[in-house]
Amino acid sequence: MRRTLIQWLHGFVPQPLAAGRFDAVRSVIGAGFGLLVAALTTRVLDPGLAAWLVAPIGASSVLLFCVPASPMAQPWSVLGGNTASALVGVACFQLVPDALLAASLAGCLAITAMFALRCLHPPGGAVALTAVLGGHTVHEAGFDFAFTPVALNSALIVAAALLYNNLIGRRYPHAQHAADKNPHATGDPTPETRLGITEDDVGAALAHYGEVLDVSRGDLLAIVEDARQLALARHFRERTCAELMSTHIISLTPRDTVDHARTLLLRHHLQALPVLGPRRHILGVLSQEDLLRHAGWGARLVSLLPGTARRVAAVMQQRVATLNAAAPLAELVPLLRDGRHHYVVITGQDDVVVGIVGRSDLLAALVEQRLRAA
Repeated sequence: MRRTLIQWLHGFVPQPLAAGRFDAVRSVIGAGFGLLVAALTTRVLDPGLAAWLVAPIGASSVLLFCVPASPMAQPWSVLGGNTASALVGVACFQLVPDALLAASLAGCLAITAMFALRCLHPPGGAVALTAVLGGHTVHEAGFDFAFTPVALNSALIVAAALLYNNLIGRRYPHAQHAADKNPHATGDPTPETRLGITEDDVGAALAHYGEVLDVSRGDLLAIVEDARQLALARHFRERTCAELMSTHIISLTPRDTVDHARTLLLRHHLQALPVLGPRRHILGVLSQEDLLRHAGWGARLVSLLPGTARRVAAVMQQRVATLNAAAPLAELVPLLRDGRHHYVVITGQDDVVVGIVGRSDLLAALVEQRLRAA
C-alpha cells in the first residue's frame, strides 16, 4: 500500500521536458510572433471587432509553437476544433437559459464534436465556454463569433506556425513517420517496421490504456526504432561494418544464366547472391526464392531451346540492402533481423562493393559482444 501511494504521489512531480533551452527560447519567440500576427491581421481585416484576439488562441499558440508534432496541434485540429467548439457554445447559450447548465453542456458537446470531426484541440473547450460566458459583446455577435474572430484567429495563427516552424527547421504540418522506410535499401520500401511491429500492433497496445495519447502511432514506431538504434550503438560502441564484413564475395553478373546461379547457390549453401555490374557496383540480388518463383514448367521448357537460357537480369530483385563500410555495426541489426534480407552488401568509395555481411556474421558479433559484457 505504501509503495502504491508513493508511486501515485510521483504523478504530481514535474515531468522532465524533452526540449532544451534553445528550443524553449525558439518556442517562446514563435508563440509571441504567432499571436502578434493573428491580432494585427484580424484588426486590419475587421477593425470593428471589440476584441481582435480571443483568449483560447493563447492556448492554441502553446501547442502550435511548443509541441508542433502533436496530433492536437495540426492545422485541421486547430481550425476545426476551435470553430466547431465556438458554434456549439453559441448554440448552447441560445438554447439553454441557465448559464451554469449551458456552460457545462457546451464543454462536453464541444468535445463530442471534436471527437466526431477528428479535430481534438484542447483550447476548443475554452472556446466553447467563452461563447457562453464571454459577456454581452460575444452574445450579441451570435454565430458570427465562431467565424470572426475565432475561425479567423485560428487560421491566422496556423499560417504563422506554418511560416515560423518551417523557417526554424521544424516539420509542420507534422506528417507522422512511415511505419518503415529503409534508407539503405534500393527499390520501394515495405510498410513493415524493422522490429516487425505494425501500426495495427501499436493501435492494439494503445487500446489497453483506454485513453487518448498525444502522439501518433507512426511517431511511436519511430521513437521505438530510434531508442533501439541508440541502445545497439551503445553496445557496439565504435565498431564498424568493415570489421565484420567478409571480403570473399561470390557474385553474379546480369548476363549469367539462371542455371549457373542455381549451381553457385547449391555449391556454397547460400540463400542469395549479389548481382554486380562491370565496375563492381551492386545491381540487384538473386535468391533461392526468386529461382523457385520462376521455375514454372513453361519457363523450364523454353530454357531448353538453343539460345533461350534465362539470364539473371530477368529474375533478380533490384531491392538490395547496402551499407557503407564506415557505418556503425548497429545499423546492420535492423536490416538482417527482420527476415527480408539474407545479408547486407558493404560498399566503399564510389559505391564499389567491398564486402558482405550475413546473418551468421551478425549473430557471431552479437554473441561475442554478450560474452564481453558478461
